[in-house]
Amino acid sequence: MYGLLLESINEYIKEAYGESVWKLIRERALCPHHSFVTHQVYGEHEIPKIARAASEVTGIDLPDLMDAFGVTFVSFVGQYGYDRILRVLGRHVRDFLNGLDNLHEYLRFSYPKLQPPSFFCEEESSMGLTLHYRSRRRGFVHYVKGQLRQVGFLFYQTEISVEVLRETDHAEGLTHVVFRLYFNNKAFKINRHNFGNSCSDSLLPVRSDVFFEVFPFNVVFGEDMLIRRVGIGLQNIFEKLEGRRIEESFTLNRPLVKFTWENVLNHTNNLFELVSRLPIERTGLHGKNSVSDEGSGTLMHNKVHGLGVPSIENGYGNGDAAVGNGDQAAPLDTSLELMAFQTITGDAPEGFNTLANENDRCLTLKGQMMFMEDWKSVIFIGTPIMENLEQMFMTGLYINDLSMHDSSRDLVLAGTQQSAELKLALDQEQQKSSKLEESMRMLDVEMKKTDELLYQMIPKAVADRLRKGEASVETCEVFQEVTILFSDVVGFTKICSRITPMQVVSMLNSMYTLFDQLTEKHNVYKVETIGDAYMVVSGAPEKTRFHAHYVADMALDMLRSMKHLQDPSTGETLQIRIGVHSGMVVAGVVGLKMPRWCLFGDTVNTASRMESSGQGMHIHISETTKAHLEEEPYLLVERGTVTIKGKGEMKTYWLKEKVGDQTGEALDTPFLANSSENESDDGSRDSSRISSYNPVFSEDVIKKHRDAPNITIEEEVVQEKVELDSVT
Repeated sequence: MYGLLLESINEYIKEAYGESVWKLIRERALCPHHSFVTHQVYGEHEIPKIARAASEVTGIDLPDLMDAFGVTFVSFVGQYGYDRILRVLGRHVRDFLNGLDNLHEYLRFSYPKLQPPSFFCEEESSMGLTLHYRSRRRGFVHYVKGQLRQVGFLFYQTEISVEVLRETDHAEGLTHVVFRLYFNNKAFKINRHNFGNSCSDSLLPVRSDVFFEVFPFNVVFGEDMLIRRVGIGLQNIFEKLEGRRIEESFTLNRPLVKFTWENVLNHTNNLFELVSRLPIERTGLHGKNSVSDEGSGTLMHNKVHGLGVPSIENGYGNGDAAVGNGDQAAPLDTSLELMAFQTITGDAPEGFNTLANENDRCLTLKGQMMFMEDWKSVIFIGTPIMENLEQMFMTGLYINDLSMHDSSRDLVLAGTQQSAELKLALDQEQQKSSKLEESMRMLDVEMKKTDELLYQMIPKAVADRLRKGEASVETCEVFQEVTILFSDVVGFTKICSRITPMQVVSMLNSMYTLFDQLTEKHNVYKVETIGDAYMVVSGAPEKTRFHAHYVADMALDMLRSMKHLQDPSTGETLQIRIGVHSGMVVAGVVGLKMPRWCLFGDTVNTASRMESSGQGMHIHISETTKAHLEEEPYLLVERGTVTIKGKGEMKTYWLKEKVGDQTGEALDTPFLANSSENESDDGSRDSSRISSYNPVFSEDVIKKHRDAPNITIEEEVVQEKVELDSVT
């Protein structure tokens, strides 16, 4: 099917539901195309797949959705000027419906690979008619219903009610649906009135030989389906057609019915398309396509008399230089003649013979079937359909074989002159479409990268709300039960004073890489880092009653992972302090620039104080957190009452280990240290700096610059910590 149908669905979904819904539907339907080229052919199952996915995403029933697609298509084609064809297809609704089967024939030059359905009208009355719909595609019944109603409304200001009387699926893959259309069929009354008042005028008699000369591609056959007479145009190509059954010589492509006498009489208002069963082979320049009783045939074109000029039949094709007798010469290759013909017409494709496919070498006739009462026969008045002059040449036809009383000759010549321009325009459109598809794929990749980066800074649910235009302050939410963890490096200021800035960056990156892996493992959310301070939370943004357990497991793994990290200045193993507290917080995004998801409340401050009042390589937890863990297999040791700045006296505990925990220590880190004993100081809090949570973020990592690799920040770091200490 062509992209015109798919693009109308694309536009409808985007307009009705938005770009994000269309993207979701594409992903669910496994459709790689962001948009569709109107003249490009796509798979037959694209529309059903998209429709099913759209029904699942939007919650709308599939029949209603297909109906809406059909309604939209009628309006959508107006963007490409096809509404002008629909407007002039018939004076009244009945005229449009009776000519509906021929509609796609008018578009065959723009869409040569079109596989249209077939329509047939019967049982017409002043209240409507019965419409037969046949198609090789299944699942488009409601799509057609929507189209019919919209055509009546848009072009004839007539309301059409469509009822499905019967739907049948045939074994050969054909779907036959019988519609009953109800509408005000006033044109039927007018036509019946005019028919009753008509009078028969005496007509001039016309001899049959004159009639057959005017229509050179006619076929006359009787009720027994035997061919009685063929036009001179067919006689020039085929022999012995007369007396054979017509369905044995030609196949019926349109309408989509069996080739029987009754079906021909019932569809006289339809366009018929006949295709010869035998492929036509050009093997010489003299003779005809002889159709034997066995069904074999060979084409020999009109002979060429030379006036002393040798022809191909005289033997040049096999290297014989002598001018031979045409009756004695064997059929030869006509590639040289075809090349000369293509050079003259400018219709030379790649290769000598592009009609290698037998289907392309069959003669196609399109026309009308008329019942002749006097003959008790049906006459098919047809016209050969040629895509280009090369095909005409290969099928043994010439311009003078076509009727001079209609536009057949003009259409063939004009179509050839315009085909090159149309092909070039189509190729350019397809190239642009390919580039657009590639750009859209690259855009998808970049958008995924952007989303991943955004979701690392802001929770996905919050980020999606911000994308929809919600104010940042509206994303704030109260979480009644969460557990927060703070950690920092023991003696970080002294370490920074002894190493270069790039070593500081490398050390922190190694530590944070380890910790980030642990957050994924233990289902906790990394809130932020402030210098060497690392903050995580469980219970927000995803609520869970096991928040304290997840954080406790995270803290224990953080201590285990420190044996992989060392102080670049001394080579000793780094040490950290960890503080944990549970309680209520308010979380959300505040501000406009550099938005970050922040936590607010006394729980945050208390957790920070647990860390600052702790000791190196210990996990300091509050009594609230201890209450969540005491029924679980954790080893807790009471520390006693501790004076906490801003809180007063608090009873706190040490989290030692998880009983029965056999957690492995195979962690992936870019900063591995040699195994060494943990030689730490007394583990007391460094008095030169105090770690406290602040929703206003600072940058402690300076990016390396190639022009200034030796820049130092030791004095700046020390000064910043002194200022923080003086404030507290």
